[in-house]
Amino acid sequence: MRDEYDFSSARENPYLPKLKKQITIRIDEAVIDWFRQLAEETGLPYQNLINQYLAECARTNKKYSYTFS
Repeated sequence: MRDEYDFSSARENPYLPKLKKQITIRIDEAVIDWFRQLAEETGLPYQNLINQYLAECARTNKKYSYTFS
């Protein structure tokens, strides 16, 4: 390794805006199991599937409606 590095011509990380924020969220086990099963079928990690699903809901401005029965 060098003693010093020259970063004067470095550019900002282009992927920085795409970073994800870690949060804690409580999800029912049945929901997690469903996403894990879907993950096995698709070959994608279940957390990525949850993120993609929520991102699609946000993109399409999907609203949740709930009625008591």
